[in-house]
Amino acid sequence: MKKKTIYTDEPIGKIKVVKDFLPKPEDLVFREDNVKVTLSLSRQSLDFFKEQAKLNRTQYQKMIRRLLDVYVTNQKA
Repeated sequence: MKKKTIYTDEPIGKIKVVKDFLPKPEDLVFREDNVKVTLSLSRQSLDFFKEQAKLNRTQYQKMIRRLLDVYVTNQKA
């Protein structure tokens, strides 16, 4: 068990104010220009992505989208 902290009414010493360096919450949101499409996949492919997404705690659609983005980037190079 941890030792309990006992606070006293003593001077803290010299205090330095730290400038706020964290980004705004809206700057943390990564938005892409996505377009909805209907796509037929084989059961084998879909099951694979769903299984991997579950293991990695993400969405299978994001994994498929990322895979296609990497493929396109490599093909453009």
